[in-house]
Amino acid sequence: MTNTLYAKDTYTEVNPSEVRAAIYCRLSKDDEKIGESESIQNQRAMLEQYCAQQGWEVTAVYQDDGYTGLNMNRPDVNRMLKAIERRQIDVVLTKDMSRLSRDYIEIGKLVEEFFPRNSVRYIAVNDAVDSIVESSTDLMPFKAVMNQMYSADVSKKVHSAYVTKARAGQFTGCLAPFGYRKNPDCPGQLIPDEDTAPIVKLIYDYAKEGNGPNYIRRKLEDREIPCPAWWNRQKGLRNKYTKFERDDPERGHLIWDFTTIKEILQNPVYIGAIASQKQVYKFKTGWIKDKQPH
Repeated sequence: MTNTLYAKDTYTEVNPSEVRAAIYCRLSKDDEKIGESESIQNQRAMLEQYCAQQGWEVTAVYQDDGYTGLNMNRPDVNRMLKAIERRQIDVVLTKDMSRLSRDYIEIGKLVEEFFPRNSVRYIAVNDAVDSIVESSTDLMPFKAVMNQMYSADVSKKVHSAYVTKARAGQFTGCLAPFGYRKNPDCPGQLIPDEDTAPIVKLIYDYAKEGNGPNYIRRKLEDREIPCPAWWNRQKGLRNKYTKFERDDPERGHLIWDFTTIKEILQNPVYIGAIASQKQVYKFKTGWIKDKQPH
């Protein structure tokens, strides 16, 4: 049995066992709300089963978990594109076109230009798109536009909800400011964190005495008080390390950055005010300019 692959604008008969198939899976924060059907594991299992039915060898699996499809700033999709340019892949498979991209311009460039130029066949299983079957790509531009419209609609609703919460005085950030934690019963409300609130109070006590950020930084280090990044890791909030921690794994967590102290002293949340949604959000462009906070 042989299989037809798209190669250099011609149809070439290729033994299925020699086909090098690459699976690409992507999951964004919005997709997570849909449920298990969109999970990385589900996508991968479905595509591996499809390849097995065709007799193709899966030579690589690329996964971008937690990345939007509105741009190509994704580590694994770029790894895959480089492998394609090195002629290491014959077929690329995704669950549907939106997994590859939700930008209709980008999806067009990939399927109409990049893949054919590099002799790669593209298959979006659930959308019944196969680049060697001309009729299957007839509706592809419309599906791509619909995918982008879906993302635009979700984006509009999400950011509208953020603005509404901000105007109601609720906190809309992902991570509570140092010294606070989110109320488990009301995530939009901040309550003092019993472990770190005393540190913030100490910083302000030093500032009330007329001391600047550099003096405060040295005092905190003299008292061997861990920096915010260390506290966030201990509480399972974020797995980020500062430059000082990377350079000195043993004592780096005790070194405070001047900017961190300055930001704490300038943050209006510590005087009871919530500053949120301080920039305009434009779909596909992101936060583009300052505006009056709500």
